[in-house]
Amino acid sequence: MSDLPADLPRLHVLRTWHAMWLARIDEAIAAAEQRQAEARRGAEVRPDPPAFVVQLGIGTGPPVAVHVGDCPVAGSRVRPLDAEQARRALVDVEACSMCRPDTDLGVLG
Repeated sequence: MSDLPADLPRLHVLRTWHAMWLARIDEAIAAAEQRQAEARRGAEVRPDPPAFVVQLGIGTGPPVAVHVGDCPVAGSRVRPLDAEQARRALVDVEACSMCRPDTDLGVLG
């Protein structure tokens, strides 16, 4: 014995309803695959982070800290530095206590 209705009109309604859901699911799958492909392409073409960055203050304030280039604490207001620029910046700006760029640069205290 089937749990489906026996009459043809209700069977057509059920088939239409399920076809609509399958179309919605297929659209969601296609969108998820596209997002995944875009993320993969983005990761492939994204440049490597700079070796070091200086975290800038809000507005025209002084720099806040020097970070290793991929430090998650640095935030979005940063300027890239090479190793020599980072060493010079550490004279006036403190080193991030999490990523410790001063250790990487061999700068003591």
